[in-house]
Amino acid sequence: MNEYETKMIEAFVNKPDKPEKGFWYVNSFEKYNINGIDSMKWNWSWWAFFGGLLFLLYRKSYAAAGALFLISLVLGLIPFAGLIVSILAGGYSSYFVYKTYKKKKLAIEAMYSDEDQRIAAMRVSGGYNTWVLWILPALFILGIVAAVAIPQLASMKESAIQAQEAYELSTQQYENEQVQ
Repeated sequence: MNEYETKMIEAFVNKPDKPEKGFWYVNSFEKYNINGIDSMKWNWSWWAFFGGLLFLLYRKSYAAAGALFLISLVLGLIPFAGLIVSILAGGYSSYFVYKTYKKKKLAIEAMYSDEDQRIAAMRVSGGYNTWVLWILPALFILGIVAAVAIPQLASMKESAIQAQEAYELSTQQYENEQVQ
């Protein structure tokens, strides 16, 4: 990969304080383009495995995130399908990030002829969505609240049903005593 391409990928990743991130994406993207031909290859990402949809949203791959969401909805009804979807997301999501990069790169190169302008434009166009980082802890907290609240609500509902049944039984017994 030439120096310009490396700079464009690093600008797309937009993590100047973490050069290892740019390096990871440069290595990943090299796998997807062999002799000018793009092909989908397996490239593992733990972030994509655990984050799935959120990983793709974080990297601004909205179409792929929408597709993964729909696939997850449909396959979520099948036992263990969620695990399979997570494994596939972990192996293939970075390819869809690569496709997002390529699309943005082509658009930027059509607009700008100067290399520095292209890199600056990629830094703005690429990057990541920080709001996704706020969703992760919010979902985690929501999951904990749901794990605690749902059993409590079920217990309260069961207690209310038992109380209603006891009330109806005592009312019926009282009415039977009045008739006698």
